[in-house]
Amino acid sequence: MIAKVTYKGDLRNEALHLVTGSTIELDAPKDNQGKGEAFAPTDLVAATTAACMMAIMDLYARRHGLDLKGTTAAVEKTMDTNSRRIAEIKVTFEFPHGESFSTEHRQALERTALDCPISRSLHPDLKQTLVFNWQQQQKAPHTCGCCCSGKAS
Repeated sequence: MIAKVTYKGDLRNEALHLVTGSTIELDAPKDNQGKGEAFAPTDLVAATTAACMMAIMDLYARRHGLDLKGTTAAVEKTMDTNSRRIAEIKVTFEFPHGESFSTEHRQALERTALDCPISRSLHPDLKQTLVFNWQQQQKAPHTCGCCCSGKAS
């Protein structure tokens, strides 16, 4: 057994990881009669898909001397309102050191992401959209108008 889930009432559950003792609270979303005060189960499906992808990519990166530290994944989830199923999971990866990766390594990391066990376990009708941003994002200039004259800070 890996977890024990306890129903707390008011459409809220607590999942206990039996090996480590860590817990996660889950709440039904507001659009499904919940309070929306914690991750909904479908939110966790989307978030853990991204986390799984990053872990699998890091296994590749470690074998090839690449550093993925600081990489982020912005996760969006779209529900099909008719079936109450997840219709799409969109993950946008930002690689702070990605500009230094070769084209070969970038392509391999992109292929590797979809090889994560969660991604491979999802229903084939669930659309998985992945965006890979390899270049460091430029900061927008600071233009508050009171302490500067529009110069980048």
